[in-house]
Amino acid sequence: MEASTTIRKILAGNKIVVPPYQRAYSWDTPSENNVKNTNTDVFLSDLEEYYNSKVSNPKSKAGNPYYFGHFLFEAKNNEFAVIDGQQRLTTIIIFLSGLVNRLKTIRNLSVSERHCYEDMVIRDGEICFSTVEYDDELFIEYVIKQTKTDHNELDTESKRRIVRAFDYFTEQLSNKPEQYLADMLSIVSESACTTHLVKNASEAIQMFIFQNNRGKKPSNLEIVKAQFMYNVHLHGGEKKNDLIKKIKEQFEIIYKSISAIEYRINEDDILVYTLRVYFNSLWEANALDKINRELSKKDPIHFIEKFTQSLSASFTHLSNFFGDDERENISIHSLITLGGIAIACPFIIKAYIFSIEKSNEIGRLCASLENLVLRHRLIGTKAYMESRINDVFEKFTATQKEIDPIIERIDSLKTTTDWWWAYWNDEELEKSIQGKINPSVAKHLLWKYENHLTGQKTRFDKLFDSELPELEHIAPTTEPEEKPHGYGEYDEEFENQYLNCFGNYLLLSESHNRSIGNANFAEKLKTYTRLEQQRTIKKLVPENGVWDKKVIQERKEQIIQFVLDNC
Repeated sequence: MEASTTIRKILAGNKIVVPPYQRAYSWDTPSENNVKNTNTDVFLSDLEEYYNSKVSNPKSKAGNPYYFGHFLFEAKNNEFAVIDGQQRLTTIIIFLSGLVNRLKTIRNLSVSERHCYEDMVIRDGEICFSTVEYDDELFIEYVIKQTKTDHNELDTESKRRIVRAFDYFTEQLSNKPEQYLADMLSIVSESACTTHLVKNASEAIQMFIFQNNRGKKPSNLEIVKAQFMYNVHLHGGEKKNDLIKKIKEQFEIIYKSISAIEYRINEDDILVYTLRVYFNSLWEANALDKINRELSKKDPIHFIEKFTQSLSASFTHLSNFFGDDERENISIHSLITLGGIAIACPFIIKAYIFSIEKSNEIGRLCASLENLVLRHRLIGTKAYMESRINDVFEKFTATQKEIDPIIERIDSLKTTTDWWWAYWNDEELEKSIQGKINPSVAKHLLWKYENHLTGQKTRFDKLFDSELPELEHIAPTTEPEEKPHGYGEYDEEFENQYLNCFGNYLLLSESHNRSIGNANFAEKLKTYTRLEQQRTIKKLVPENGVWDKKVIQERKEQIIQFVLDNC
């Protein structure tokens, strides 16, 4: 493989593979969130900018091909394992497959175009590029051969990203003319790049740790994986191959778990939570520093084996926690819906490791931890919760796996008046919920209040069927111009103390909230029929039909009493 070459020469006659210590496909597309400047969008925009400049002034680009950057490879067993540049190469193959597929719908490929495609993608059934093992079958069927067209059985997030990228390029190329497609095939195949070959697997892994060229920055989890494999190569001895196989198997489990929970919790956060469980301390924070210290010890192999197993267990348990268990247990759902559960996750991981019965005990544990998280978010103190609960966390072990001491500690924090412990007690909670509340926390508490009023256990995301709840100000924050509007006098006291408080907050669906806008109170009141908390508004309104300070205060006191009794 030449040091200065082209994309076509890299792929022609070579077998490029993604090694086990590389991450799966991680580039996003605009279709995921309907915003520009995602990885695949930038990829295509850069190519089109080059194409447009070449079309407008062909001579200016005659000796200046498009540049795809630097690639690192390890040569082994007649294959080239890509160390850096995997995301770009994967995207190039996806783009080429979509482009050639579109060109074939217009006309047959010319001989030179067919040879070009065969050199870079597939020739006589031999595929030039393979992604990670657990995604490769989908990559071949959906992208290369296009024998799979549905979106079923996409069990990893990387598979879904591959499909979205191919669909995105297919859509973007669907109305492109023949000449554009032919020119773009030439541009990509003749694009310049540079390469470097490393000598062995140990150097390859080390290069992966330190090399980050144009691509998406590796996560801490990926760096840890590479460091583990590098240290196994250095210190594994006769067990090296078996250890590498075990690490690969464990990280396959981890990556599949990530696909289920990626948008609900960060993988590097789980790394930290696993560290806290492994070393039995809530004070563990810097994962890379801690792990590097462990790897610098005389024999790091035992730590690598045990911690990799712990990581795999954490990801598996949290995949269940955020998956089927969350759907079946309202207490788990409530804790997850609240968000900000960093303090809770190490307890949750331990509970799963200790095989605590989920439907009851884990539900009780989640409800108690949720109360602590809620109080911390509402009160906003700078005091460390870790200092007050680390001892009960340490004592929560496989031989002492009762959750009652944890719940008792949290309950004591609610009532104590001892100054060092009292940051989250009922008195501080009551003070914190008198005025303006963080909107996301207010929505969460009003959802729980709704379930209290109805006596049901409706999920937050099912309160309005397919629409998520929104926070409505019954009296609008901006006084309606048309008077009388039915909201009382918008004086300084009303605006400062009554507009932004529980008494004036209400849950509505998005469409409902949008439809009523700043309507007068009488018109709004007619629409308050969906939820029980909406219907109770009608019972509170006085005979004059005005939503004023007195009635807002009355409703606020009712909700505050619910919060104090249940949180």
